[in-house]
Amino acid sequence: MTRHFLKDDDISPQEQAQIIASAIKLKSNRFADRSFEGPKSVALIFDKTSTRTRVSFSVGVSEMGGYPLLIDSQSSQLAKSESIADTARVLGRQVSQIMWRTFAQSNLEEMAQHAGVPVISGLSDDYHPCQLLADLQTITEHFGKTEGLKVAYVGDGANNIANSYLLAAAMAGMNVSIAAPTNYQPDEKVVARARELGTGEILVTSDPVEAVSGADIVTTDTWVSMGMEAEQSERISDLQDYRVDEKLFEKASSEAIFLHCLPAYRGNEVTAEVIDGKRSLVWQQAENRLHAQKALMSFLANND
Repeated sequence: MTRHFLKDDDISPQEQAQIIASAIKLKSNRFADRSFEGPKSVALIFDKTSTRTRVSFSVGVSEMGGYPLLIDSQSSQLAKSESIADTARVLGRQVSQIMWRTFAQSNLEEMAQHAGVPVISGLSDDYHPCQLLADLQTITEHFGKTEGLKVAYVGDGANNIANSYLLAAAMAGMNVSIAAPTNYQPDEKVVARARELGTGEILVTSDPVEAVSGADIVTTDTWVSMGMEAEQSERISDLQDYRVDEKLFEKASSEAIFLHCLPAYRGNEVTAEVIDGKRSLVWQQAENRLHAQKALMSFLANND
């Protein structure tokens, strides 16, 4: 049966831990895994602009001996009248895996249904699972574990990063706190799923101090995601009290680290003092997209 990675819980907690361990090994020996030797091709489809996803997947496929086939969806038949199902059937006969950075989660689900090869979410409006693999790798490298640690996410709690933190961090045995205004809080179904997946505490609150207090990891995301530009002024106004500044960061553990999936907008969701500070691991986190995604692609290639 073909395995896919469309959201964080498409793998088990044990498989998640296996992928993270593999990512850490690959980081120390970048050319050890040659799962795409041939070269085999991996289709990398982009509906949205991208820096980290585009670079990390392209470099990763190449380092694994493969050929990264970059497809701008606007210049393909996907942008016209061809269905996702028909595109999937064409790609699946020619490439080894498909990564798609898209809008609707249902797009990924339809691609996976018809491709016949592993499909990976490079991001959707609902989840950003590859980012969380990199984040968990970063946390593991720094603390030596994930179990029992507390992660606090502050800002737009209804976006894809917050959803993925709920699922992936719960699977990793962590306690998860989400601080967001009432109308920016995560869907109750996602929260309920996180509680099913993990044994740690899951807290959703409108109080950022409550969420951050004692946290080992503090994280946030842009307040205005792609496609929300028309709401920019309203969202910035609504989220002003959820900026991660030094005063809020001090409420976390004295050994806490700061993470951000990037791109960051200093002065909005985070201050320059925090993201550029000594306890910020955002550049290590960004690099780890490469290693975590290679470990994921290898896992899917060898469990297909």
